Amino acid sequence: MADRRTVATAIVERLRDAGHEAYFAGGCVRDQLLGREPLDFDVATSAAPDAVRALFPRTVPVGAQFGVILVIEDGVPFEVATFRSDDAYVDGRRPSRVHFGSARDDAFRRDFTINALFLDPVDGQVIDFVGGQTDLRGGIIRAIGDAGARIAEDRLRMLRAVRFAARLGFQIEPTTRAAILAAAPTIRDIADERIGDEVVKILTEGGARRGFALLSETGLLQHVLPEVDRMRGVEQSPDYHPEGDVFVHTLLLLDQLPAGAPETVALGALLHDVGKPPCAAVHEGRITFHGHPAVGADMAVAICQRLRRSRAVWERVAYLVRNHLRLTQAPEMRLSTLKKMLREDGFEELLVVARMDALASNRDLTYVAFCERRRAELSAAEAIRPPRLLDGDDLIALGYAPGPVFGKILSALEEAQLEGHVRTRAEAERFVAERYPPPA
Repeated sequence: MADRRTVATAIVERLRDAGHEAYFAGGCVRDQLLGREPLDFDVATSAAPDAVRALFPRTVPVGAQFGVILVIEDGVPFEVATFRSDDAYVDGRRPSRVHFGSARDDAFRRDFTINALFLDPVDGQVIDFVGGQTDLRGGIIRAIGDAGARIAEDRLRMLRAVRFAARLGFQIEPTTRAAILAAAPTIRDIADERIGDEVVKILTEGGARRGFALLSETGLLQHVLPEVDRMRGVEQSPDYHPEGDVFVHTLLLLDQLPAGAPETVALGALLHDVGKPPCAAVHEGRITFHGHPAVGADMAVAICQRLRRSRAVWERVAYLVRNHLRLTQAPEMRLSTLKKMLREDGFEELLVVARMDALASNRDLTYVAFCERRRAELSAAEAIRPPRLLDGDDLIALGYAPGPVFGKILSALEEAQLEGHVRTRAEAERFVAERYPPPA
């Protein structure tokens, strides 16, 4: 299969051969001009949706009323959108009506200047109606035209401005920033799923720390994630947390998230201490947060469900939040308990979160290193998941009647294996006979 750019260029050329105007548009142009590899290539054209469908054998009309057709080439979808202008946005998300028009019309209906550029993929010419190239060079996120009007059209643009600023290391232009600050309470008017998708992108596309600092500074955080906003000003004991309050500590974790981090790790890092504000207390002159991992796990589930994340995601995030301090107990654990923890589904991600947590506080990695070393040693010796020496049929053959006792016997036998007390089938049979004498 040809690379995506080559295929997208061929789409542009076919549209032009049929007498239509066509360019690369939006994010792929922005990323290319910044020297970044675009993830997708979108095409904007003067061709009406029906004309686009007539030119290509495989198409999907995902938004034909808005001029958007997916063209499938080599099994890969490419968005082809007709130049348009928009009427009023009555629901804070979609225009009430669109009018197909010119490239200039299309540029002025977009959100930010850096996303309203067109590129001729054949000769490399950039078509810029809104000053987007100047803002790219200056590192500026600027709304096109009236910033307040652009936000009123689609309130998700407030979160998108933060995401682009964080990901690209840009500044939000003052008028645009002021419009976001003024409109921040209205972010709750849009669907939770759209908010959730943007939050995850801010966490995983790079620049998560700056993204959440901007969410806080623009007033969006208190409306999108009030539980995280409440971390601000919650002081911690300086011996364990010399870095500052719970929010500062959390930002330091987010600073360690690379672009492309798994959603579960990112949300686990964000929410690992979300239970601290409601659990904060002072006992004998010390700041305490007793029970915050369990409280935080329940809160994390509620937050992930509100943001419409999948069940698999919120279950894993709850596991990370509930257990993020458990590794500190590892050196004192019984061997069987340690082995069970090391083999848990999700433990690899728990190690990642625990390492970030330590590096964002007193930088004591002793217990993390202990777990990593013991896991490597025990995995190499196949001691974490020892083979089952007896099963239910074996117990029946040994004279035991099926029933609840089977679970107790097999669980105790596994515990003995993990502790290293039982290694062979003969030892297993002897262990069972001594611990659970069969009926006469």
